[in-house]
Amino acid sequence: MDKILDLKQIVLKTLNTNKAQDIVSIDLKDKSSMADYMIIASGTSSRHMQSLSEQVLEKLKDNGVKNSKIEGKESNEWKLVDGIDVIVHIFHPEKRKFYELEKMWSELIPKEKLII
Repeated sequence: MDKILDLKQIVLKTLNTNKAQDIVSIDLKDKSSMADYMIIASGTSSRHMQSLSEQVLEKLKDNGVKNSKIEGKESNEWKLVDGIDVIVHIFHPEKRKFYELEKMWSELIPKEKLII
């Protein structure tokens, strides 16, 4: 199986096992060159979000993504785990609703706007 697809599945399983809410996976392959997949999830508290981001980071590193890192460590509302080919956003539910990343990235993007 594809290494990136395997990583995506590992991240999804990690989030699910650790009780993340409303987990969504978006295929970015034909939409952006920044990553192949974006995964968005919600945590129930700032502590839960921090724990989720650390669990995901650990799984990515265990599976060969040595350059992965967490952005937003000081934030109580949002974390980003940069897994190079798999990007993981973990939001407080209110902030997630505000930013609507699922809506923005799930829409079809015209070819001329694909370069990001």
